[in-house]
Amino acid sequence: MSGLLDKLYEKEANTDQRSDDPRLRGRTYAIRFEDVWQASMRVCGGGLLGWSIGRMDDQRGVIEALAKTPLVGWEADVHIRVGLDQQGQTRVDAVAVSRGEKGDWGRSKRLIGKFVRALDTELAVRPDQILDPMRHPVYRESA
Repeated sequence: MSGLLDKLYEKEANTDQRSDDPRLRGRTYAIRFEDVWQASMRVCGGGLLGWSIGRMDDQRGVIEALAKTPLVGWEADVHIRVGLDQQGQTRVDAVAVSRGEKGDWGRSKRLIGKFVRALDTELAVRPDQILDPMRHPVYRESA
């Protein structure tokens, strides 16, 4: 039972291609970097309710956003990284950290999940444009 309680008191979540939680796998797209970057900027800059961009650096592919719950006012810092992976595909990863002193009851994980879903929608991705580095042939051939 303490394992479940520990999860509820976490304050941070990040993407990992090998995560058991599908929300936390990030994305590898067969889509141009610039298109993914611009879509990420639109999602973080108002595409999601309560989100705003604090800083961004297109040369490093980093967006630092603030996600704030409108009614309750909970805040989290969300760091988005858009870059190219070793195969030249566009990779998107995120870290969300709650600003409160106590755990966020899974809110950081949900924020990352919302961002990824909104980004997929903004890009109007087809299933063949989302690559699974653990299964996609282009990754297995290079291993």
